[in-house]
Amino acid sequence: MRSVPTAEAPSQEGACPPSGVHVYVDEGNAAMGLRAQGIRLRNCGTQPYRLNGYPEVQLLDASHRAVDSVNILRGGSAISTGTGADGSPQPLALNPGEQAYSVLVWRNTVTSGEPVNAPYARVRAQPGAPAVMVTPEFDLGTTGQLGVGPWKKDDNTRAPATGGPAGTPGPGRPDAVLQQ
Repeated sequence: MRSVPTAEAPSQEGACPPSGVHVYVDEGNAAMGLRAQGIRLRNCGTQPYRLNGYPEVQLLDASHRAVDSVNILRGGSAISTGTGADGSPQPLALNPGEQAYSVLVWRNTVTSGEPVNAPYARVRAQPGAPAVMVTPEFDLGTTGQLGVGPWKKDDNTRAPATGGPAGTPGPGRPDAVLQQ
């Protein structure tokens, strides 16, 4: 059982937080030691939400202390290509109900040394945004790297007609999602 601070709890639905966006993680993909975890952001506010860059990700141990032994990389090409964590950041404007996603990618490879496990991640949609703490259960092996892909607009989402969640992860995107 994992716990997160109330002020940083993720939510996929319900009342829209003061930030105007929900941030959450999905189930992820752990094929052949290559791991991919999606982060999703849904604009639940009433105004466009602008993004340009990468989510800020800080790994945390079981006691919510920072894990400093892992390099957080911008982009995932140093880990693997074709994961969705590649490409350059582009300016995005998400209208109410629209979503964006980012992909976190790592390898669970153990060569020598002590494997790193980080059950928590503190995520900010962009610099200065409120933090959301999620529990993706990173099993980073001894690679010491986590690739963070740029925010990309999810073109498979539309504004909800009845206030429900907008869209679902589309093909080629991991099942994991981060919501604030």
